[in-house]
Amino acid sequence: MKLLLTRHGQTDWNVARKIQGTTDIDLNQTGIKQAELTREKLLNEKIDIIISSPLKRARKTAEIINKGRNIPIIIDNEIKERCFGIFEGKTREEFNFEEIWNYKLNKKYENLETTGELFKRVTRIFK
Repeated sequence: MKLLLTRHGQTDWNVARKIQGTTDIDLNQTGIKQAELTREKLLNEKIDIIISSPLKRARKTAEIINKGRNIPIIIDNEIKERCFGIFEGKTREEFNFEEIWNYKLNKKYENLETTGELFKRVTRIFK
């Protein structure tokens, strides 16, 4: 089995360096072009299914990659972006970004999905 991983295209929050997390931000025009370039690069790949996060930026990227191919798209919450809780909409400079990614600390903040919770959730899709 061959697994191809892609990231969603750019959003305005990416440009502003804001943490998106589960905030449902659309692709911007650059993000749409990036998804179109990814589609072109993957045209010769045999793809059986596309699995996408339910977030708009990921779904739109998947739809663009799938344009003209009719590949089944499965929407799966297990691969949704990490919930950054109270840090969503903030820049990395506004809080200790490294601390909330430190697996050993596994810090818990209001509505933040801990690093441990994230890893458990994401690994379920591979099993």
